[in-house]
Amino acid sequence: MFARATPALPLSLATFGAAIAGVTNAAAFPGLGWWPLVFVGTPLLLVCLVGRRFWGACLVGLIGGFAFWGSHIFWLTVYLGLVPWLALAGLQSVFFALGCAIIALAWRFSRGSRSATMRYGVTPAAIAGLWLLRETITSNWPYGGFSWGRLAFSQSEGPFAHLVAWVGISGLSFLIVWVSALIVQVVRSVAGESGVRSAGEQALSSRARRGIRNLLPVALLAAMAFLPVFAVATSGTARIAAVQGNADAGLFAKYVPGQILQDHLAATAPLFGQKVDLVVWPENSADLNPLLSGYSRSALDTVSSKLSAPVIAGTITAKGDQTFNSLLLWQAGAGAIAQYDKIHPVPFAEYVPDRAFWYPLAPDLLSLVPRDYTIGTRPNVFDLGAIRAGVAICFDIVDDNLIRQMVAGGANIIVAPTNNADFGHTDESVQQLAIVRLRAIESGRSVVNASTVGTSAIIDPSGKTVAQLPTFKAGTMVEDVPLSTTTTPATAIGLPLELTLCAFALAWLIVAAFAARRQENHRG
Repeated sequence: MFARATPALPLSLATFGAAIAGVTNAAAFPGLGWWPLVFVGTPLLLVCLVGRRFWGACLVGLIGGFAFWGSHIFWLTVYLGLVPWLALAGLQSVFFALGCAIIALAWRFSRGSRSATMRYGVTPAAIAGLWLLRETITSNWPYGGFSWGRLAFSQSEGPFAHLVAWVGISGLSFLIVWVSALIVQVVRSVAGESGVRSAGEQALSSRARRGIRNLLPVALLAAMAFLPVFAVATSGTARIAAVQGNADAGLFAKYVPGQILQDHLAATAPLFGQKVDLVVWPENSADLNPLLSGYSRSALDTVSSKLSAPVIAGTITAKGDQTFNSLLLWQAGAGAIAQYDKIHPVPFAEYVPDRAFWYPLAPDLLSLVPRDYTIGTRPNVFDLGAIRAGVAICFDIVDDNLIRQMVAGGANIIVAPTNNADFGHTDESVQQLAIVRLRAIESGRSVVNASTVGTSAIIDPSGKTVAQLPTFKAGTMVEDVPLSTTTTPATAIGLPLELTLCAFALAWLIVAAFAARRQENHRG
């Protein structure tokens, strides 16, 4: 239907470049955390798509996607082996490939534009919107999506982290790709691939034209870096005790029931006699359900009474034939005064969706998930009076919708109990902590991240680390943690902004396709 565009790179070089781009972007995330590399890997991938037709772009995207995902989530192999890693990285790579194919179409449809505004403004923004569209879809679908690996999560330690308070996680991903696409356009122009110049450009001197064009990515980066930090107003503090028991709490751990509980009780004991406002234990720290176990109930009563504070502790609960990954808010003498059941259990890890279909395909692997956690429906905010704690269990923290839900529910602090024992000494826990840091900035809330083995940390609303524990070592953090009910721009407009950017990109793609078709028909 459209004239064949000349690819910027031959297919062999483009596939190699995509592989390099994927690994480069993975290195931008923790543990290496070389955040500037995202502005190298992303433009490199985008230029590999220039001029590609659909299937060629799919191949480039598949290779680039697997290079990224295979590197980024290699921690899945520690205990679970290659099959889950290949399955998840492969699925994400397929989505990535389809997203790249759509971006390649956008490059083709924009070819030959006479307008400098289109080439250096609208087209790069549309490319960024299409990238964001793919991130948005895969963050929510299938089975609740997999939000890990969004470009914004690479920037937790960089100078652009503060932007998530203004535009949210999705907005920061958009800005990263916008800069990257603008870099590609500048490089293409320098290489003489930008097509016919507009009349406005022709009126400028050659030197001035090149200078303005080449400074556009730098100007956008400077605007991003120097946008003021959003000021978060605090409304007092709460004295929080968070405990890391260094418990052997992994899927394949060989422990006596109650040992995880005992490890966290022992780690908490040195604090007895202090006065705090809240005690936070990790996910599954009460491995004996205190709603059923007298020993577990007595242990939590002891902690609550000795520290004169309620305890948030993770456990497994049941109701009829339903099983839940739960947090209990425990008060000495009153028992569980509130309960949260995980709303976003991890598919194929905490439950097998459509088990009758998937189980026969990998019975040995899926036998490792013998019970299916039920999706919770309880509110994700615990009301303790002065403290209103938004609660997120482990991978809940990556779900944008749950963060919005707890902020809308009046949370003035976020508590994120987690269990990272299955991932050993890998990058998984520091990648999760990077997400926690950005969530604190985005929401304007302190986040208490308490893990069974680490990385446990308390992050304030500016993203600053208030306290942190070394991994695989029992310990506690006791800090006066800021509370806030501030509404950041991200929490107010983050979702509408995300949907608007995605809609803009789709609308632009449709209009550009019709315009390109009309142009081809006119030439014919």
